[in-house]
Amino acid sequence: MKKKVLSILLAAMLGTSMLAGCGSTSSSDTAEETTDETVSAEAEETTDDSAEAEEEVSAEEESTEQFEATTVTIYAAASLQTVLTELIDVYNETQPNVEIVGSYDSSGTLLTQIEEAAGDGIDIFFSAAQKQMNTLEEDDGLVVDGTRHNVVNNQVCVITYTGSETTVTGLEDIANASSLALADGSVPVGKYTRQALVNAGMLDEVEDVSTITTDEVSAALGGIEINECGNVSKVLQAVAEQSNEVGTTYYSDTYGYEDQVEILEVVSYDLTGDVIYPVAQVANGSADELESAAAADFIEFLISDEAKAIFEKYYFDTDVE
Repeated sequence: MKKKVLSILLAAMLGTSMLAGCGSTSSSDTAEETTDETVSAEAEETTDDSAEAEEEVSAEEESTEQFEATTVTIYAAASLQTVLTELIDVYNETQPNVEIVGSYDSSGTLLTQIEEAAGDGIDIFFSAAQKQMNTLEEDDGLVVDGTRHNVVNNQVCVITYTGSETTVTGLEDIANASSLALADGSVPVGKYTRQALVNAGMLDEVEDVSTITTDEVSAALGGIEINECGNVSKVLQAVAEQSNEVGTTYYSDTYGYEDQVEILEVVSYDLTGDVIYPVAQVANGSADELESAAAADFIEFLISDEAKAIFEKYYFDTDVE
């Protein structure tokens, strides 16, 4: 009887052991399957990430595709020369084969030069006012369709040289100065100054303020001596060199001259109106396909966020439409 009971107990223990063994094998198999699935998922995710990274690199390479050697000529307002020097350097970091050659003067003078050449030899016009660009586009038909953009805004400033001890505080009492450096009416800053004087009630209203002569401005200001300047840079130099007590220039032109000139007033847009700088590609009949493509590419750079940051450093207002 005891042997029979013992046999039954041994059989029961053996069954339990086999069940436990089966359970262990099942758990091991499940763990292996889970590990295989995880490794497979991670591998798939890694493959997806690699593909995405390759696509990003490919897109970046495409966006920075370099042009072959060519030269692009830009005619730009004198007030843009300093900022464009840096902008061109930055552009050449990704497009070293594109040489950007700048010609700088008043927008009126540049417009005349472009018209006389019928656009030949000039790829880009960057004006300090809408008037000159309107003429080039609407009257001359020399603006390439779809390439015109408003890039920056600027403000007219009344300035004096450092240590001048002038009694002038701004536009309203500018007649108190012994002499005034003022751009002529064909120069945008000269036109905007005249507009401000009209809106301030210091000059009579006329249909086109750019036609108001320097002598008429002098007479309206009590006979003040005026040094008529051919562009905004010459106004700045006349004051910085202490040839004239005060002058009107652009805010952006005072960049780098902080030790030489003092801003007496930043004239509000209410008086001058917006001082918009438009850019456009010129219909250059002598340009080949490569030159034209590079010119269009440089304009796209000028309206980029990267370029905006540089314009703002030089006191330009990039909040334009």
